[in-house]
Amino acid sequence: MNQENPIAGNISDRKSAHVRLCLEEDVAGAGITSGMERYRFRHQALPEIDFGSIDLHTSFLNIPMSAPLLISSMTGGSAATGQINLRLAQAAQSRGWAMGLGSVRAAIEHDELASTFNVRQQAPSIPVIANLGAVQLNYGFGIEQCRRAVELAEASALVLHLNSLQEVFQPEGNVNFAGLLSRIEQVARQLEVPVGIKEVGWGIDGSTARRLTDAGAAFIDVAGAGGTSWSQVEKFRSSDSVRREAAEAFAGWGTPTADCILDVRAELPDIPLIGSGGLSHGVDAAKAIALGADLAGFGRSLLGAAVESVEALEQVLQRVEFELSAAMFGVGVANIAELQQTDRLYRRE
Repeated sequence: MNQENPIAGNISDRKSAHVRLCLEEDVAGAGITSGMERYRFRHQALPEIDFGSIDLHTSFLNIPMSAPLLISSMTGGSAATGQINLRLAQAAQSRGWAMGLGSVRAAIEHDELASTFNVRQQAPSIPVIANLGAVQLNYGFGIEQCRRAVELAEASALVLHLNSLQEVFQPEGNVNFAGLLSRIEQVARQLEVPVGIKEVGWGIDGSTARRLTDAGAAFIDVAGAGGTSWSQVEKFRSSDSVRREAAEAFAGWGTPTADCILDVRAELPDIPLIGSGGLSHGVDAAKAIALGADLAGFGRSLLGAAVESVEALEQVLQRVEFELSAAMFGVGVANIAELQQTDRLYRRE
């Protein structure tokens, strides 16, 4: 792919492979769900509101949004994934969603890949969240590289992702997570934009979220279990028979998204909180928000449409918004603040 720089080519190949595997293989966690199916809304037969007056508007990091919804960090770092990012950005801007980028590490290490993360022209007014693996802080990255990630993406914030199990199963994984909290704190205290923390599909619990916010994290994305399992993704890339077989033991690993949202919100009542991980539709988004999230994030469920066209992707986003609005109508709440305070969500026996 890149004859002059084979290392950049390897990174690009990996990013493209991740997208292909997420589209073509069964990379969902096995024997575990997001937990949203354990919750049900008590239907309000007399909502006493006009469906046309339901208001999805909110804000995140003091940036206005048309809906409390996020395109979760997915990709970038190759020509093909750069095109996907442009479509994601166009659709997010059109619908007023926030957008998370995939790891910007490739662009920091290889300037020729920077354009695959530069989406501001397509998304001038929404929250755009740059992304780096937190573990890279133990492998030579520091505040300057974090600033560069924000600069490349013209980002509103930076998220540092925690992906320990993915790194363990990744053939080229970085597995030294020792002493990482203090390095995260250095970045969070020094960077000029808010620094958040997200998992990649195994979840963040309340006590861990407390440690992270005490270290300066401005927001948390729980990215719980129930959707994509990155140990499963890496299983399909690995030629190591031990890792491939061992990945099966971790197909059901992680804390369900619903449990993470409840736990983090109970521990940190005021922290800006993103609920993501295995959300399938707008009813799941409504449940995530009623459980305590400020935004609901969608990832792999959008990827097929993003590969197809901007129009196909916008239709999916519009459907999710309609489902969210219909769920709000079904419980008789007119805006997001009311949804967050509803008493009509209950856990099934």
